Amino acid sequence: MKSGFFTISGCSGGGKSSLLSALAARGFDIVAEPGLRLIRSGGPKPWEDMLGFLQRTAALARQDLEQAASLRGAVFFDRGLIDALSGLVKLGDLPAERELPKAIRRYRAVFFAPPWREIFEQNEFRRHDFKSAELESKHLLATLRAHGCEPILLPKFRLDLRCEYLLARIQNL
Repeated sequence: MKSGFFTISGCSGGGKSSLLSALAARGFDIVAEPGLRLIRSGGPKPWEDMLGFLQRTAALARQDLEQAASLRGAVFFDRGLIDALSGLVKLGDLPAERELPKAIRRYRAVFFAPPWREIFEQNEFRRHDFKSAELESKHLLATLRAHGCEPILLPKFRLDLRCEYLLARIQNL
């Protein structure tokens, strides 16, 4: 298996966390989504303070990257720095705009989980609707592409097949 950092980006409700759990069950190192960790720890919530939420999420994601530097093998990130920076870019944050290309280069590959209506669920941490998830996805894809990143789109396969697809793609990088 190729080593390095890989991120699974995309909107809420695209199956990223389930895929990361499947990778962890196979023995891979994973880094949980910083935004969700922030919400659960009582930090700013995106529905109350989007700017504060994204700034703190980006800071947490930077720490995650530094801490993961000591890990060997393939390390998979659930969202992370490029997702937070993309959100800040949407809000007009110029430092995030300048940092994004460098952040993208920290990953060997960016996988992208598109919106998936059949598995999308609202909950206490995901308060937005599916239409908002689709808009988030379009913005994130456009922002990544505008900054020189062509994400690898994840097919809407059954979880075990999606995991196999991702691992096979990594072998061919």
